[in-house]
Amino acid sequence: MTAFLIRRVGQSLIVLVGVSIIAFILEHLLPGGEAKALLGNRATPIQIATFNHQNGLDKPLELQYLYYMWHLLHGNLGMSLKLNQPVTTILAREVPKSILLVGTSLILSVIIAIPIGVFQAVRRNKIFDYAATSVSFLLYSMPSFWLGLILIIGFSVSMHLFPAEAPQGATVGSILAHPAGMVLPVATLTLVSFASFSRYMRSSAIEALAQDWIRTAKAKGLSNRAILYKHMLRNALIPIATLIGLSLPSVITAGVVTESVFNFPGTGLDFVNAASTEDYSLLLGIILVVGFLTVIGNLLADIAYAVLDPRVRYR
Repeated sequence: MTAFLIRRVGQSLIVLVGVSIIAFILEHLLPGGEAKALLGNRATPIQIATFNHQNGLDKPLELQYLYYMWHLLHGNLGMSLKLNQPVTTILAREVPKSILLVGTSLILSVIIAIPIGVFQAVRRNKIFDYAATSVSFLLYSMPSFWLGLILIIGFSVSMHLFPAEAPQGATVGSILAHPAGMVLPVATLTLVSFASFSRYMRSSAIEALAQDWIRTAKAKGLSNRAILYKHMLRNALIPIATLIGLSLPSVITAGVVTESVFNFPGTGLDFVNAASTEDYSLLLGIILVVGFLTVIGNLLADIAYAVLDPRVRYR
């Protein structure tokens, strides 16, 4: 197991380096560059050349990347010229709030999806199974921004139960001080994630219930409760553990849209604002953070797979 973890961490570092190279190249291929974005379209060639020289943007691209990686290894992600703040300072302020939003919704969606998926498998082709399947397909096919707007119209504009805007604050504590404003953003991400998790849980549970060892357990006289929770559930959770790790990027992507809809002050909203204002340093920093979280999600999925299935032995 230790050798596997070391190998996976090494592979993860290679993936992160690849992500940084691709993002860095794409950033410098954008028309105009940082000089035009900051100085404006009316900037003269002399002003642009001076800006590029002062910020090292006139050096060869590979040398610029090496400088960037050297600063990155020292915890420096560059400077947001639009906000006049270090990118590390911005991310340190915004990432915990996004983790709160995405993490809460992910946990809730898994907690809701697992029992519903198991109950669907047990009551397969019954009324509840058909109803839950219809709801899952509806939510799965619905864009997160559209679902967020529906929740705002229904629960904020019409019934006045929850605020249409997420809590505004600089820290996680200030966000948690207004829990009512978190209901709709969390509900949006939870419903989107729940749809896919419940469908996979149903399929996995149906497959597990059809195995020979389930029939053997029934022949030994074990109760249905013991069969479901002591034998079937652990095996059925193996694909779900993998799905949770692999779905982390899509949940983060949905979080970007959801933060924009509800004006949630997190990295998703920062990413949209940075893209619209051409804040390339902040864009690159957020992309690297998302890549890091994606790699961590995949690594945790591999570890969970080994824990849930004792037959798996990594060599």
